[in-house]
Amino acid sequence: MACGLLFSAGKDSSLAALLLERFYDVTLVTAHFGTTDDWRHARDAAAELGFEFETLELDAAVAEEAVERMRNEGFPRPGIQQVHEAALEAAAAEYDVVADGTRRDDRVPTVSRAFAQSLEDRHGIEYVAPLSGFGRGAVDDLVETYLEVEQGPSETVPKGDYEAELRALIRERWGASAIDDIFPDHEQTRVRGRADG
Repeated sequence: MACGLLFSAGKDSSLAALLLERFYDVTLVTAHFGTTDDWRHARDAAAELGFEFETLELDAAVAEEAVERMRNEGFPRPGIQQVHEAALEAAAAEYDVVADGTRRDDRVPTVSRAFAQSLEDRHGIEYVAPLSGFGRGAVDDLVETYLEVEQGPSETVPKGDYEAELRALIRERWGASAIDDIFPDHEQTRVRGRADG
């Protein structure tokens, strides 16, 4: 059965792919707005992991509304959540099974039970969140064993998540200082492949 897994090239979505590959024909899917070509980092990581890869281009209005919310509220969560839900909706139009790498203790994005059930009911699909029972410590232990990962400050790690394009839009509209006003310093990961062991 085919499964479209939302993929950023980070450790969570990569680990989710490894967990699902035994049960589904997994295609790693990166949603983007066509603002930058950062989706290519996800494509390259998918190739290193040995998975099929596709992109979904989302409506630019979703990104515009997301960055406005982020700027007005002064932090990234509401905008990133909005984009993630739009990406799930787009994937649900293409796949019978849709998955993501959201963890039990994620702050953003999250997928509530109500949203997951609504997505399934409205699109006639199955939503799968293989990491929903895993906390960060358990994920980190598995990642250390099964994946090769690059880690660093979010703005320096090349990846294919929504944040890179949203940062680019914010920089274009309000300048580089607006990024610092909205995004707290945090670490990101990019998967380089499967671990040899």
